[in-house]
Amino acid sequence: MNIAVNSVDELSTRDNGPALHAALQAAADWMVQHQKPDGHWVGLVESNACMEAQWCLMLWFLGLEDHPLRQRLAQAILATQRPDGAWEIYRNAPNGDINTTVEAYAALRSMGHRDDEPAMLRAQQWIASKGGLRNVRVFTRYWLALIGEWPWEKTPNVPPEVIWLPKWFAFSIYNFAQWARATFMPIALLSARRPSRPLPPENRLDALFPEGRDRFDYDLPSKAGAGLWDKFFRNTDRALHALQNLGHRLGFGAVREAAVGHVLEWIIRHQDSDGVWGGIQPPWIYSLMALYNEGYGVDHPVIAKGLAALDDPAWRVDRGEASWIQATNSPVWDTMLTILAFNDAGMTAAHPDAIDKAVQWVLDRQVRVPGDWSIKLPHVKPGGWAFEYANNFYPDVDDTAVALIALAPFRHDPKWRARGIEEAIQRGIDWLIGMQSEGGGWGAFDKDNNKAILTKIPFCDFGEALDPPSADVTAHVVEAFGKLGFSRTHPTMVRALDYLKREQEPDGAWFGRWGVNYIYGTAAVLPALEAIGEEMSQPSIGRACDWLVARQQDNGGWGESCGSYMDRDMAGRGPATASQTAWALMALLAAHRPQDRDTIERGCLYLIRNQVNGTWNESDYTGTGFPGYGVGQTIKLDSPLLRERLMQGPELSRAFMLRYDLYRQCFPLMALGRTMRSHIAG
Repeated sequence: MNIAVNSVDELSTRDNGPALHAALQAAADWMVQHQKPDGHWVGLVESNACMEAQWCLMLWFLGLEDHPLRQRLAQAILATQRPDGAWEIYRNAPNGDINTTVEAYAALRSMGHRDDEPAMLRAQQWIASKGGLRNVRVFTRYWLALIGEWPWEKTPNVPPEVIWLPKWFAFSIYNFAQWARATFMPIALLSARRPSRPLPPENRLDALFPEGRDRFDYDLPSKAGAGLWDKFFRNTDRALHALQNLGHRLGFGAVREAAVGHVLEWIIRHQDSDGVWGGIQPPWIYSLMALYNEGYGVDHPVIAKGLAALDDPAWRVDRGEASWIQATNSPVWDTMLTILAFNDAGMTAAHPDAIDKAVQWVLDRQVRVPGDWSIKLPHVKPGGWAFEYANNFYPDVDDTAVALIALAPFRHDPKWRARGIEEAIQRGIDWLIGMQSEGGGWGAFDKDNNKAILTKIPFCDFGEALDPPSADVTAHVVEAFGKLGFSRTHPTMVRALDYLKREQEPDGAWFGRWGVNYIYGTAAVLPALEAIGEEMSQPSIGRACDWLVARQQDNGGWGESCGSYMDRDMAGRGPATASQTAWALMALLAAHRPQDRDTIERGCLYLIRNQVNGTWNESDYTGTGFPGYGVGQTIKLDSPLLRERLMQGPELSRAFMLRYDLYRQCFPLMALGRTMRSHIAG
């Protein structure tokens, strides 16, 4: 349904109810039309060209250079090149990313693209302008080593023997974040074996070594402001390489082979039912290469299953002659957000069949088996939810909290009680209580995953190595407990609220770990405080609202660039988007401040004006994988030499940003629904 712009422009606080209702109905109808037959919803997850480049190189490494997917991946890579020759981390980034650009260039060369083609020349020139290969990250160096373009001895050594380290030891694999741990294991095998399948001579990356390979410095660049720990771990890395070389010469292989065997068992045990590992691309792709290198053929059931996932529509997106492979998939998250949106909009009764199927689908996805999290919490009963179609080893706190929020309205319905909703909710509550960190907050996948020393090792120059508590995840737990009737005086909530108060920024906003950025964090916290029964007239809440009001744009919307993760002046500023406008509205609605009435109305009108055929167009990235800080939490952006130390600016070369396609639909539906149900619309 479309609403004419002229009629929208004439809306006032007295007559916006009909327009809101029409927009809500159109959005709900769009969602029903896009529901899957079994009841769930799922949208595309966009990331960057590293995905396609790495899959293209992986197939080369496995000897599958003639795989039909490779040509389609190459077309996808070419389709996303910037005019300046680079590839970027998020759409409309202020600059390209050298890591993505080098990997995309290498993938195209592996396909036989000549280095004098216009697209390749532009890439070469851009790479040279950014200092060349000296400035690429560790993971890009691993990829270059795998295709014979980088000496393995000049990559961080990851010994497989780490699998034997006890969980109390700082460098235990269970002290790394979930995504790092699942990737660490297969890379340990590759690091131990140092395999490569060199590109043919005519396809090598000679153009990226303009002064010759013999004169190139392969060492990791020194980090600005690095301390003694950095020096210690670099020396340790050199020692590990020397020991590996010595062990090969002296024939001391028994211990290493035993460690390799344990790592292989770990990897095979962690494969998910859909053939993927960890619900994300990095452990999936590295596990396939590690297993192949250990003698598992492409027809072995484990590898065959992993390769078959590349043809699964849950992961692969085909458009014309090009194919993209998603970094993850989000059906559980998308479905729970949609249920919540329908409830906020008062639309559940109007679509009983759609909601019935969706609620049952979510209940059926509760993870009731132990995972990696249980290594440190063996006495906590499983009860979380994961993000993806198949990821039983890694349920997460955020999905579990939002599952409880979505299920709460159905808790007392006799039909759902007969289907076990109360038991599912209680298991989720108990699991969340067990996962609370010592400081009162919650991380995403593990409790107290915060050993900062791990970020100092050379391997960890990517995204985030840790998963400490964050304000947005903690806020969703608080909101869930509030919706389920818990009081703010409950011991778990007392600690959580203290944590949230400590995390508020001086200007009133909250940092967004899993969404962009301060708008997302603030929009998570304020509804949580309302749900748990906090006094919403507190000065701290007023500061948060004032911060949001000050960042509303002339068009009525809100937007925030991914660049705000490195430039504090960009906080709450960027092209207006439907999802971020909805977040800001939900935050202001939770505070119930009369002075925000006009601001909220203008935000709603922005959403109504920009709705087209029941949906909203949104190309900007508003989801966050890694901000690129290494430590997994907010940092001081005014720290001296920060950009040099992290080796990234607002282009976010060490970060991983995401665009969740259904954010443009779910969150506006929530925000408009909450507005309709508030005094603002009446």
